[in-house]
Parts: sequence; structure tokens; C-alpha cells
Amino acid sequence: MNTLQAGDKAPNFKLLDAEENSVELVELLKQHRVLVYFYPKAMTPGCTVQAQNLRDQKAALAKHNVVSVGISPDAPKRLAKFTERDDLNFTLLSDEDHKVAEDFGVWGLKKFMGKEYDGIHRISFLVDQDGTISHVFDKFKTKDHHQVVLDHLADN
Repeated sequence: MNTLQAGDKAPNFKLLDAEENSVELVELLKQHRVLVYFYPKAMTPGCTVQAQNLRDQKAALAKHNVVSVGISPDAPKRLAKFTERDDLNFTLLSDEDHKVAEDFGVWGLKKFMGKEYDGIHRISFLVDQDGTISHVFDKFKTKDHHQVVLDHLADN
């Protein structure tokens, strides 16, 4: 796994959202900085807490001209259920073939309960409007991810 780092150009992507509309990173960057956060699976406990906290902090992120975009290997229909169930107010994108996760270097070997498998590592990237990754968030707990991001934004 070769995770992108601060200073790298973020690979552009074009993925389907929960309503099966196409969303492209370069289009989002025309108006905002983007917090691209990768998560393993919609509607699981850790992913739910992470998403709910980002939902609740949308206004605080907006003060720094940042919007959140969550990416997982879930199909758009599952993302729609997740969005509706948890009243999420930001975009979730479907990366079913995990190509975008591979491009960002967050797809790789994981271990859970003695089993090894390939999957998404929970890592987030703050992408500036010029397409450069300004910060990589890889050390956080799901319940405080939003605060780690907000603390970084307040200091920079």
C-alpha cells in the first residue's frame, strides 16, 4: 500500500453518488477544499459515528471552505439507505471496484479477528482547490475524526 502524502496531487475521480449522479473531484474543487474520507462500509458502527459527526460539523467545516465527501466500496443503493437513515448532509460516493481507493493508496491488506483480507483503510485527505493534498489524516478514532480535522483547520 503506497498512500498518497501531503504535497501530492490528488487523482481526479468520477464516481456515482447515492442518487447515481456522477460526481467529479475537479468540479467540487472549483468551489471548495474537499475532505475526501475513505471508510470501509456504510451503516456499520464505526462508519456511522464518523459520518454522523461530519454531518453535525458541516457548518464548522464550511467556515474553512471545506466540504466532506465519503468514499466506500458500497453500491449507490446502500449509500442512499445510509444517507436517508442517518440524515447525512454531504456526498457519499460509490467506489465498487475500489479503483479510487487504490489510486489514493488506501486499499490494501487488513487484519480483523485473526483473518486477513483486502479492504479500505480509514484514511482522509484534505485536498486544496488546486488539487494538491495539503494534509493526510491517518491517526484518529472514528468518534473523534471530525475533531482532528477541525483542529488541523484551526491551526492552519
